[in-house]
Amino acid sequence: MSYTDTFIRVASDCPVTSSTVPESKKATKPIHVLQYELLSQHPYHYTHEDLLFEVHIRHKGIDAQVIHLRGEELRAELFSKPHPCLRASMLPKKFGWGIHYDAEGKIAIYGMESVEYQRFLQTDDGSVKLLPAMRNSRK
Repeated sequence: MSYTDTFIRVASDCPVTSSTVPESKKATKPIHVLQYELLSQHPYHYTHEDLLFEVHIRHKGIDAQVIHLRGEELRAELFSKPHPCLRASMLPKKFGWGIHYDAEGKIAIYGMESVEYQRFLQTDDGSVKLLPAMRNSRK
C-alpha cells in the first residue's frame, strides 16, 4: 500500500520519548535498520514500492549483476505477495520516527522530537492526512 500526502505518527505505545537510531548486532541487518538507513540518507527518494524492493535486495544480499539481469522478475516475484505498509514498521512503533509521504508518494522520516514532526501533527488544513502507527500491543 502506498500513500500520498500522509503522515504516520509514532505509535501511542511507543517505548521511547525521542527518536533513536536502530542498530543491529547481527551480520544481516534487520529490515527496520535497512529502512532507517535508506530513508535517513535519501529523504523523499523512495516510493513505498521502491523502498520495499531496495530493502528486499539488501536484506537478501542479492548481487548487483543478478539485479541487472533479473530485476523485473525479482520485483514481480516480490510484489506477487502482499506486504504491510510502513504503519507496521518498527521505526514508528518502537524507535520514535514519524513517516511522511509527499504528493508523489516519496518518503522521509522525522524524529518525534523534531520541529518538522510537530509541524505535521499541527497541520489542520487537510493537506496532510494523519495516521497512527500500529500499536505494539493489542490492549
